[in-house]
Amino acid sequence: MFSLFTRFFILFLLLWCSPYLYAQEADQIFHNAHVITMNERQPSAKSVAVRAGKITAVGTMDDLANQKGPNTKMVDLGGRTLLPGFIDSHGHLIYIGLQRSVANLLPPPDGKGQSINSLRDILLEWECYESAKRVGGNRIIIGFGYDDAQLLERRHPTRRDLDLVSKDKPVVLIHQSGHLGAVNTAALKMANITDKTPNPNGGVIRREEDGKTPNGVLEETAWVPMLFNHVMPLVSQGNLRFFIEQGQESSASFGYTTVQDGRATSENLEALGEAAAAGVLKVDVVSYLDPFMSKSPFDSKWHGEKYKGHFRVGGIKVNLDGSPQGKTAWLTQPYKVPPPGLGKDYRGYPTFRDSQLFPVIREAVEKKWQILAHCNGDAASDQYIAALKQAGDPEKVKATRPVMIHAQTVREDQLDDMARMGIMPSFFNMHTYYWGDWHRDEVLGKERAYRISPSASAIRRGMKWTSHHDAPVALPDSIRILSSCVTRKSRTGDIIGPDQRVSVAEALKALTIHAAYQYGEESTKGTIEAGKLADFVILSDNPLTMNPDRLMDLKVLQTIKEGNTVYSSSQKR
Repeated sequence: MFSLFTRFFILFLLLWCSPYLYAQEADQIFHNAHVITMNERQPSAKSVAVRAGKITAVGTMDDLANQKGPNTKMVDLGGRTLLPGFIDSHGHLIYIGLQRSVANLLPPPDGKGQSINSLRDILLEWECYESAKRVGGNRIIIGFGYDDAQLLERRHPTRRDLDLVSKDKPVVLIHQSGHLGAVNTAALKMANITDKTPNPNGGVIRREEDGKTPNGVLEETAWVPMLFNHVMPLVSQGNLRFFIEQGQESSASFGYTTVQDGRATSENLEALGEAAAAGVLKVDVVSYLDPFMSKSPFDSKWHGEKYKGHFRVGGIKVNLDGSPQGKTAWLTQPYKVPPPGLGKDYRGYPTFRDSQLFPVIREAVEKKWQILAHCNGDAASDQYIAALKQAGDPEKVKATRPVMIHAQTVREDQLDDMARMGIMPSFFNMHTYYWGDWHRDEVLGKERAYRISPSASAIRRGMKWTSHHDAPVALPDSIRILSSCVTRKSRTGDIIGPDQRVSVAEALKALTIHAAYQYGEESTKGTIEAGKLADFVILSDNPLTMNPDRLMDLKVLQTIKEGNTVYSSSQKR
């Protein structure tokens, strides 16, 4: 039928093309799944093919038949739900690891810190653990996560309370917000804080009734030197790699395949770079340097869009105020109940004067660095918006994709400015659960509390927004984020702002495609479609079809980064 020449030519083509035909064989095919792709062009599927860490096809098994070869691993998900890997829009990787390594002072449901007596018991018990030897060589007693709003006494522990834990060793308690701390007398001596030490700009050393003697509670810029100049050098000595590994494991257990180390120091950057070079990182890590705490934030070999060993520096993070739960956030209207000893007009306070902040923001825009700004109070949001307005060409500002971290009390007029300027809000929706009642009754009053993290207002403006955990402020709990965005239920069951609730689909965008956009990585992450990275999370149920009030029942069963499992539920969290 065919000439001899034609037969040889066909044979040649088959032999020549065979490597390319073989190249279509998938390494893995995930099938029998409820695939939520987050891709509007193909919202759902049953199967996903993966080769060399990337997605090669999405559809049904019939659609993927040509991807299946003799060496393809078939992964039957048994009807479970497959989504894009979650993307952490704001957290602190190294301090998640620290949190996991020191005494857990968190209140229920994340810990047992319910009273000052219980805090003392937890600290004394931790001192006997092996981790106490590793973290600080048994020379310091340290705990993370106490919350005065949830303690039986409704106050901070003082140096007198903590002297009962130890009079000889420094005892340091990190507030759940991270913006305050409580220490004993030995820790005050370690930091040379006396009755003659003045309050620093942007911070407060709380005093005893005599108005002079420090009571052990430190706020904001009074607290930061204690933590970074005295505590961290002691506990991190030889442990930063360990904290990175612990933080990575914790984040992966909640489905995250991309995590953030926000407000990093130069030491953090160096440790992350060394971990990346050593192949320690199994998930992608994006670091944002604090320009006020780093030696040279604008001269980093790690800065850029491409990861090296799963690590890159994305830009800078500036901290413009404190925490609303700690009553240090900078508001335009007074707190409902001011802290003890402060007048009814108390509104919190800023971290920086405009003259300190504005040049840093201008320089970042000039160098095309992305800027993340911590703004809990609406006065801090005003300052950030003003700083960006003076930073140069509006289109150049917009091109950096500036982010307002927390944006908890952001007003409607501010959202208008943000939409126009391309400022992306990353809301702290979990506050509706953890501190919703506290904000309503103590911090903001009902009207303002019901508007915290106004996600629905952002949606009405067509804005992209994300939602974060800010761990170690809380656990890096993606499911708590999802539930809080959708239900906005507080600890007592009050719905903190019914009109700011969003759909499950919109909440999932905040954890996936919108978070990828925040990082400028929407072309490689955030949806399940051919050509993107095979970053997945497998959940126990389908959040789109289950009762929203049961979202907290969801379990992360497996986390997959570029086709490799980095967490499975058989592991211990």
